[in-house]
Amino acid sequence: MANLHFHYGVMSSSKSANLIINAYNFKHTNNQVEVIKPAFDNRFAQQKIVSRIGLECEATAMPNLQTYAPAADTKIILVDEVQFFTPSDIDTLVHIADSKNKIVMCYGLMVDSNEQIFPASRRLIEVGAKLHRMDSPCQIDGCMKLATHHLRFDANGNVIRAGDQFALGDSNYKSVCRQHYNELYHKNPKQR
Repeated sequence: MANLHFHYGVMSSSKSANLIINAYNFKHTNNQVEVIKPAFDNRFAQQKIVSRIGLECEATAMPNLQTYAPAADTKIILVDEVQFFTPSDIDTLVHIADSKNKIVMCYGLMVDSNEQIFPASRRLIEVGAKLHRMDSPCQIDGCMKLATHHLRFDANGNVIRAGDQFALGDSNYKSVCRQHYNELYHKNPKQR
């Protein structure tokens, strides 16, 4: 089994739910698991991961991973919202996976709402993490295509095309297929 994994997908593709289920299953088979998340992600609770479907598990919130060291008996490290960490944090995870012989499973977004890859996600690709795409359908009514992009909207329903790459919350986001992204992002600024 590969020891460094990146489970990525758009919002609402069950990344956090999958992490929580994996944490439960690994613990159920008596494997020592550590679950971590960026302190930046405080949407639901500081020391928990909560999925949109109601599953949750305890987690350790960390501002960065520079001094992170798993317990000696830990076998698996699960990382939620990995895109909010830095490339050097990813290098820390690589060191842990390789030199400590731990399985590291990261979950997060690949790109932001402006089609820019997150730096931590890019680093996971660069260091050869095994990639696992988590599929979800386009959230435009009637569309059955694979969602590959995110659109971010302001309070008036206008597509946001600039701004901070790191923004919490999902009420102003919609996961869409490439076709709808191009239509709405590049052509029609106010269609939700």
